[in-house]
Amino acid sequence: MHFDKIKNKGQARIFENDLLESLSKTHPLVIYSIYFPIIAFMLYYGASYKGIHPWKEFALFCLGVLTWSLFEYLMHRYVFHWVAESPRAKRFVYMMHGVHHEFPRDKERLFMPPIPSLIVALLLLGIIYALMGKYALAFFPGFVFGYILYGSMHYAIHTFSPPHFLKALWRNHHLHHYKEEEKGFGVSSVLWDLIFGSVPNKDNRHFEHH
Repeated sequence: MHFDKIKNKGQARIFENDLLESLSKTHPLVIYSIYFPIIAFMLYYGASYKGIHPWKEFALFCLGVLTWSLFEYLMHRYVFHWVAESPRAKRFVYMMHGVHHEFPRDKERLFMPPIPSLIVALLLLGIIYALMGKYALAFFPGFVFGYILYGSMHYAIHTFSPPHFLKALWRNHHLHHYKEEEKGFGVSSVLWDLIFGSVPNKDNRHFEHH
């Protein structure tokens, strides 16, 4: 996903249609207003009407968060950075992630927009419910909370200066954008980069991007 010039200002236009173009953007508060109520309702329903014990619900929620972090890593590495050949596939990869690499500071494209994210969420919920039954009501909220943590971290990395204790995450993600695109696929955590050997090069550990 190489671009001759990374643009730290401005915004790409993906669609000619103004409505579609507007639907390709979002703000964190929009995502929060959609997903936090869903998380709360599912946890309440699972505990109150499906008899899921609070400790079991908590454990499944935490497992969902951890599972999201692996999903985040695998999607970023193998789908968003897929080396496509056909024009349609290249267009898909660009719309999903390439536009972010070309315009990394475009604040309106740091979360997946509501409509496509809800479609993906419903598909994943269907799969998880088929596998886990009622326990999906505890696992899936954790998975979605993991997505919110990821998106919020991603937004913060591209918008704010890092707090000292999170400086390594900021540095790794900027290295992914500006130095080593083939490494640093974890955004909310370096766990899976450590496990799969894709941590950015130590020679760049003092890299700073402003």
